Amino acid sequence: MPSVFWIAGENSGDLHASYVMKQLNQSGYDFNHCGIGGYHMQSNGLKALFPFNRFNVMGFFEVIKHLKFFAKVEKEIKNHFIKNKPDLLILVDYPGLNLRMAKIASEMDIPVFYYISPQFWAWKHHRVKQLAEYTQKVACILPFEPDLLHIHQVDAEYVGHPIIEEISIKCDKQQFGKMMNLNPDKKWISFFPGSRKDEVEKLLPIYLKTISLMNKNHYEFMISRASTIRERDFMDLLNRNCDDLNQIKIVSSNNYEMMKHSDFSVIKSGTSTLEAAYIGTPYLICYKANPISYWIGKKIVKIKYIGLPNILMNRILVPEFIQNDVNPQKLKQKIESTLDNETLYQMTKENLSEIQQVLGKKSASKQTARLILDLLRRT
Repeated sequence: MPSVFWIAGENSGDLHASYVMKQLNQSGYDFNHCGIGGYHMQSNGLKALFPFNRFNVMGFFEVIKHLKFFAKVEKEIKNHFIKNKPDLLILVDYPGLNLRMAKIASEMDIPVFYYISPQFWAWKHHRVKQLAEYTQKVACILPFEPDLLHIHQVDAEYVGHPIIEEISIKCDKQQFGKMMNLNPDKKWISFFPGSRKDEVEKLLPIYLKTISLMNKNHYEFMISRASTIRERDFMDLLNRNCDDLNQIKIVSSNNYEMMKHSDFSVIKSGTSTLEAAYIGTPYLICYKANPISYWIGKKIVKIKYIGLPNILMNRILVPEFIQNDVNPQKLKQKIESTLDNETLYQMTKENLSEIQQVLGKKSASKQTARLILDLLRRT
């Protein structure tokens, strides 16, 4: 029975890893999965050693507040390795903790597989050396990454992007409109404030103010509530920042349908921006961080763009609104100017279609499971 220790600290990593776990569980081996992961991984057999929500923090300032917790986690995992040495450590994204654990595992002769390479090309370039020294294989989800890693003698392979197999549109526009009670004669605008509490607290009030400035006779408004955000907390924010909740539809699932069937979306920076680009409906990207975290980030991050589609294409495919530019007046103006310009709107859709071509059609879960099994057979 192969024993695998997993570390996935974010919601997207939990989802992506769960698809790989499902493939491994169907491979004919009886896997013993334990480690750090959320609902999706636990549904595929992961024995979780820590509460998953404690890991879901982002930004320099926010991480500093949780350093004591992360130190405790590292110590407990190391003790676990001593008592129950796994056959393989699989790290999923989340480089702050994962690269430290890769070093510990390497020193204990535990093979390390990294799924979703750290974004070394954006900042902390020394992570390439850590990948070369501490990992046996790196599975990349952006097509340009393996060539950059090969220069530094990292054994890396592009496995496809997880969204290719994860995106599933379960109903057409008419069905979705009926389900959400949306007026088909209006334009549908959807807002995605994020899956972390701090993201939602920053962005949701701005989204609500944006909605309040727009003509309710012309638009229908939807706001996504991620499953990681408690309904009570979400509704409390809504009630404190919105005078008329009747004008807003809250969607707690069907994110892909929202992106597909809306006429325009407003989406926080992250994986969801690449999902939206792959689906192809015009949208804009919002990024608003703690001011200290943003100031530090500007000093050390060496990329021109913040949105994954723009990084991938190395040009502004999707407009980016960052920090103080994330304000209701500017968001309203961009939404309306895009929807009112049919030529611009169609050109945006055509540009977004390039994302599907660049990412290709590989199944990330199948390719990654294949690499994991190959590594286990060699070790």
